[in-house]
Amino acid sequence: MTEILVLYYSRGGSVAELARHLARGVEEVPSCRARLRTVPPVAAVTQHAAPPVPETGAPYVDARDLADCDGLILGSPTRFGNMAAPMKHFLDSTGADWASGTLIGKPAAVFTSTASMHGGQESTLLSMMLPLLHHGMVLVGIPYSEPLLTSTREGGTPYGASHVAGAEDSPRASETERTLARVLGHRVADLARRLASA
Repeated sequence: MTEILVLYYSRGGSVAELARHLARGVEEVPSCRARLRTVPPVAAVTQHAAPPVPETGAPYVDARDLADCDGLILGSPTRFGNMAAPMKHFLDSTGADWASGTLIGKPAAVFTSTASMHGGQESTLLSMMLPLLHHGMVLVGIPYSEPLLTSTREGGTPYGASHVAGAEDSPRASETERTLARVLGHRVADLARRLASA
């Protein structure tokens, strides 16, 4: 079984919803399975450790999740055109994985959500790609052969899946955003499966 780790941080629910659609795309590929995981929140002053398991949603990621995966799809909301601090904090803790080459040669993709149409989606996606390149991963995007990519007036970029939550901070992705997320999940899983069997 080829396993794709869909790892995200979500505060308002938008990124978590996109993660579920990416996971559906992964599982459309025969012999592929998605493993949904999240990262704990961080604070400027930590008074209590995060609980070992979140109250709702996906479990927190651990080192075994990275070692066991055949591919990685990474998601974060946009914070001033960059990934959110909890995701950056997690990535900063992966030095041992970098040193041992845990992720080298595995396919990876990224996804995000913003409040506004020009809220930094593409720069956030690019910021999440940088650590993945340092880990030696093979980056996967959405090609322009996907018709929805050229017609979307919502989320979706060649750099990765995205969602525009709007001023109401709606976590519900549009049909176009959901489809593009599934397309990206499918692409990562298909590549991971082909690499694993090569």
